[in-house]
Amino acid sequence: MAKENRSIINILDLSVEELDHLMDLADRIEKNKEEYWERCKHKKLATLFFEPSTRTRLSFEAAMLELGGSVLGFAGASSSSAAKGESVADTIETVSNYADIITMRHPKEGAPVVAANHTSVPFINAGDGGHFHPTQTLADLLTIRRCRGELSGLTIGLCGDLKFGRTVHSLIDAMLRYPNNRYILISPEELQLPEYEIEKLKEEGAEFIQTTDLEGSIPELDILYMTRVQKERFFNEEDYLRLKDIYILTKEKLENAKKDMAILHPLPRVNEISVAIDQDERAKYFYQTLCGKQMRMALILYLLGLDQ
Repeated sequence: MAKENRSIINILDLSVEELDHLMDLADRIEKNKEEYWERCKHKKLATLFFEPSTRTRLSFEAAMLELGGSVLGFAGASSSSAAKGESVADTIETVSNYADIITMRHPKEGAPVVAANHTSVPFINAGDGGHFHPTQTLADLLTIRRCRGELSGLTIGLCGDLKFGRTVHSLIDAMLRYPNNRYILISPEELQLPEYEIEKLKEEGAEFIQTTDLEGSIPELDILYMTRVQKERFFNEEDYLRLKDIYILTKEKLENAKKDMAILHPLPRVNEISVAIDQDERAKYFYQTLCGKQMRMALILYLLGLDQ
């Protein structure tokens, strides 16, 4: 099924059929781990992280190691030749000679497009600025499907930084491909969803509302997707300090929530979810990280043609 030297930059680079195939594969990996232990034997994954990351980088590395492959790469621009002025294009051209598949995180939006034009092996975008983060969306989709049993007919609340949140943009893009979902967009006016994402919702005829009210929205929700206000995306620290704690999910605010609502968060968490909620059965954000590893395993297998 896989396409040779394919690049995944945006979640829309994967068809609905491919998304379903990857989720089905992740479920098979969950049930039969031993069957996949040596599936990527003698294969190498390069992790090129020009921006700090814990979950995404370690998740990719854990995924490849659990498939029997090996990993090489770096965890910061300062430890790569980028510190000497090397271009992304030259880095990718070089690393393509060392690895069978590459994943890259970069602070500059559009950097993965450059990388995709200079790779001779499959390439995965692990996040570029406030733009795209397709593998986080794969984790989100699998978590939602496992928690709710489906990806259609849901009321989804997205709360916090909807302006700069690449995970929010990618999740909306993905969920718009499944029918009859309703969206409640919860944010301060300064951090509302960008107009280009609003236009997508309108073009698809999706039902959505924009609000500043988290507590009043909670009773309607099947999914609550919390996000942090991202300090690194602000040019003015005063604006960040004013907005960073505007939404804090507490046990009291969950009193009127559905018993089977799922709380997701792409992490890292700062203050926006009280630690008291961690033991609530509706808290799925740490389970989400497991789903992310399994979906990255599935994607690696698929892009290398080793999924059958």
